[in-house]
Amino acid sequence: MEHQEIETLRERHSAWRLLRAGNVSLVLGFLGRHFVEENHGATSASVLAATLDDELYALNTDPERPRYPKSPTEYLDDWSADTAGWLRRFYPLGSDEIHYDATPAFEKAYAWVAGLRVRPFVGTESRLQTVVELLRQIVHGAETDPQARLAELQRRRELIDAEIEAVTAGEIEPLGGTALRERYHQFAGTARELLADFREVEENFRALDRSARERIASWSGGKGELLADLVGTRAVIDGSDQGRSFQAFYDFLLSEARQAELSDLLDRVQTMDSLAPDRRLRTVHHDWSDAAERTQQTVRQISEQLRRFLDDQVWLENRRVLDLVRAVEAAALACRDAPPGIGMEVDEPGIAIALPFERPLYDARPATRVDSLIDPDAEADVDVAALFAQTFVDQARLATHIRTVVPPRSTALLSDIVELYPITQGAAEIVAYLALNEDDLTVAMDENDQMLLEYVADDAADDETGEGEGGDRVRRVRLPKVTVTRR
Repeated sequence: MEHQEIETLRERHSAWRLLRAGNVSLVLGFLGRHFVEENHGATSASVLAATLDDELYALNTDPERPRYPKSPTEYLDDWSADTAGWLRRFYPLGSDEIHYDATPAFEKAYAWVAGLRVRPFVGTESRLQTVVELLRQIVHGAETDPQARLAELQRRRELIDAEIEAVTAGEIEPLGGTALRERYHQFAGTARELLADFREVEENFRALDRSARERIASWSGGKGELLADLVGTRAVIDGSDQGRSFQAFYDFLLSEARQAELSDLLDRVQTMDSLAPDRRLRTVHHDWSDAAERTQQTVRQISEQLRRFLDDQVWLENRRVLDLVRAVEAAALACRDAPPGIGMEVDEPGIAIALPFERPLYDARPATRVDSLIDPDAEADVDVAALFAQTFVDQARLATHIRTVVPPRSTALLSDIVELYPITQGAAEIVAYLALNEDDLTVAMDENDQMLLEYVADDAADDETGEGEGGDRVRRVRLPKVTVTRR
C-alpha cells in the first residue's frame, strides 16, 4: 500500500475512526457482543437502547462521576451519524420504528481487535488439508481432458473402496479430540465470517440502490436511456464474481435437502461433549438465510424503484398532455374574443377546387325493414347448452393446495404440486395456477427450461360435434419451468 492510500484510510475509513475513538471500549464491547457474538440482526431502537442502558448502569459505578455520562439514545445517535458510521439507522419495511444494524466497517474493526487476543489453541493441520483440497478443486475443476478427469475419479474411487474395506474389517480410526477441536474452531470462525461478509454484500447492494435513487431523482432526459443504464448496472452486478457466488450460496440455502443435512450435522456436533460447542452456532444456518433474504430484499428494492420511476414518468407525461390541451383551449378562446388583426397564416396558399359534376348524384335507397323477432319454429332449435357449460376455476382452492405443499420461505415446482393435487378442470386450471395473485405466493417461469404436465380430459367434451366416443384421455402440456415460491 502507498503512503497516500494509508493516509486516506486513516482519515476517512469508519473502522480506523472507531479504533481512534475515546469510547472505543464501550462501542466494541457492547455492539460486538450484541450483533456479532449473540448473532442479533437489525434491532429496534427501543430494545437496543434498553440493553445499552443496562450496560451503562453496570459500567457507571460512581454516580457522581460517571464514566459514560450520555444517555443511551444519544450514544446510538452518535454511533449512527455520518461522522461515525458504526451503526446503520433505517426504517424496515412495514415498521414505523427506527432500527439499528452493525456496519461492515464495525465488523472489520471488531474482527481486528478480537484477533489481538492470545489464542490458546492454534490449529494448522485442518487448514493445511483445506488448502490442499481447494488446490485439488482448482486444478481438477479446470481440467478439460476427459482421460485426466477419469484418472482422478478412479483414484478417488480406489481410496473410497479401500476405506470401505477397512471399515468392513472393523478397522475404524476416528478423529482424535485435538483434530475435532481444530476443525470445530475453523468451522466456527468461517461461520461468523460468513455473516460479516453478508453485511458487506448487503452494503454493496444498498450503495447500488442509493445510486439508482439519486439517478432517478436528478434525471431529466428520456426514461429509455436511464432504464438502459440502470438495468445494465444491475446485470453487471449479477454477472460479477461476487454476484454469481452470492446466487450460488442462496440457491444452496434454498435446497430443502441441503438444509436438512445442515441441521442434522449441527445437531450431531452439539451432542459432542469433547468439543464444548457454542450453542449460538446451532442455528447459524437460519442466520445465514435471514442475512441472504435481507440482501435479496435490497435487490428487490432496486426493481421497485424502477417500477415507481416508470409509473411516475407515465403520470408526468399524461399531466403534460393535459396542460398542452388546456393551453390550446385557452388560446382558442382568446382568439375568439379578440381575433388577430393581421389575419391567419397558412403553410400553403390557395384553395382546393371541386367541380359540381365531380360530386355523385343523389341515390335514393329503398327502405329496409328490420324484424328483430325470432320465428317460433327457429326459436325451438336454439342450442343454449353453451351458455351453461362455463367453467369456473376457484383460485382460492389452488392457493390452498400450494400452501399445503410448500412450507413458508420455500420453493417448489408446479409439477410437484400437480402430482399431489391432480388437475381436474383441464387447461383452465393450469392457466389459473399461472395467474395466481396472492401476497405470500409468487409464480415464476424460466424460459431456459421446460416441464411437462399431465391431466385427464374428457374426449366428449373436446369433440366439436358432441358425438365422440366418450371416456377419459390423458392430455400433456409442455410449459416453461414454473416455480412457486412462498414467502
